[in-house]
Amino acid sequence: MNIALYTLGCKVNQYETQALERLFLQRGHTLVPFEGEADVYIINTCSVTAVSDKKSRQTIRRARKQAPEAVVAVCGCYAQTHPQDMEGLDVDLTAGTGDRLGFVELVEQAVRARRTAALDNPMERRQFEILPPGALEGRTRAMLKVEDGCVNFCSYCIIPYARGRVRSLPLEEAAAQAAGLEAEGYRELVLTGIEISSWGQERKDGRTLIDLVEAVCAAAPGCRVRLGSLEPRTVTEDFCRRAAALPNLCPHFHLSLQSGCDAVLARMNRKYDSNRYFESVKLLKGHFDRPGLTADLIVGFPGETEEEFSQTLAFLERCAFSSMHIFPYSRRPGTPAAEMAGQVLNAVKEERARRAAGLAARMERAWLESWIGRTVPVLFEEKRNGLWFGHTGQYAPAAVSCGETLHNRIVPILAESAENGILLGTPASDFSSPQA
Repeated sequence: MNIALYTLGCKVNQYETQALERLFLQRGHTLVPFEGEADVYIINTCSVTAVSDKKSRQTIRRARKQAPEAVVAVCGCYAQTHPQDMEGLDVDLTAGTGDRLGFVELVEQAVRARRTAALDNPMERRQFEILPPGALEGRTRAMLKVEDGCVNFCSYCIIPYARGRVRSLPLEEAAAQAAGLEAEGYRELVLTGIEISSWGQERKDGRTLIDLVEAVCAAAPGCRVRLGSLEPRTVTEDFCRRAAALPNLCPHFHLSLQSGCDAVLARMNRKYDSNRYFESVKLLKGHFDRPGLTADLIVGFPGETEEEFSQTLAFLERCAFSSMHIFPYSRRPGTPAAEMAGQVLNAVKEERARRAAGLAARMERAWLESWIGRTVPVLFEEKRNGLWFGHTGQYAPAAVSCGETLHNRIVPILAESAENGILLGTPASDFSSPQA
């Protein structure tokens, strides 16, 4: 069969889509572009915001419109949390966030039977489903999913209800998969999960995320290893000391923030306050040389006053992030925040998002400009408009002009300027020597 896949949402969804790609190829099927003709269209959906739900619905409708006779199969968080919507969207196969191996078989069956649903209760899952690691077709950076599920139950988030409890990939299996990805030729691995800070929590054997990181870095010494989003309390003196000793760990840390105001953090049911968060920032900056520090921010959370938002802006400047993602609060039915008093008007949320984005852009530019005149290794991923593009270990976007092929190579460049959020430079004179 010709199978087309489309992914919305986070790196976990991207990881699971690439695993599906590999599983279908192993079973003799052919992958085709989503925009073309296919026997089956698979949409891996997201439900982190109302906008994500809308994009998922739009993609499903697009697939049905372009191929009325094809099988449309939907999986992911939106399908898991809103199965009742699938019938109205003319979906042939509805699955959720678990049992990807079973989903592949159901897709094959749906071509014959049509109209199938296979949804379980995420809260009853206890085993981590081991899937083939790797990257979506054509990518140079591989993802290694090490954790699934979340039990933080932030008041605005529906994902725990879509993904269930914490399940972890065994450390030894993670190391073996990392070694295999290095052998396949990948130069960077991204440890991803729904909440990787919770890795190993359910096993109660004393191992924590830093034990996993050490094992993966040792198993794939020729690969850069990058961490997914971290809960701030993960960052301790011991974590930083051990992480800083790993030569192939990328000095880039995404610390989940959401708000810089303690009152808002409490309403969000976050498990830290601004002082604990800033302690993590100081620890990372103390153990790494100008690390990339990135964060997510939700503006306009229920009850957020102008004073509380001003506290958040001041906290952002104090942290001096290298990059940020800004989101207006999205009301999610079924979450405690959806029923809270003081829902903020959309116009106010949009205005606050613009102000926060403006500050984030200024911080990002200042951070990028701090690299001008320095030599920094870059993993190059693709060529566009005559320039090779990639990322530094700190996750700074970078581009150079070079006549040689730089795809999937780590090459030191001299940063000369920063324009439109990208470091521009030239390859170092000795870049043809053995790759870093």
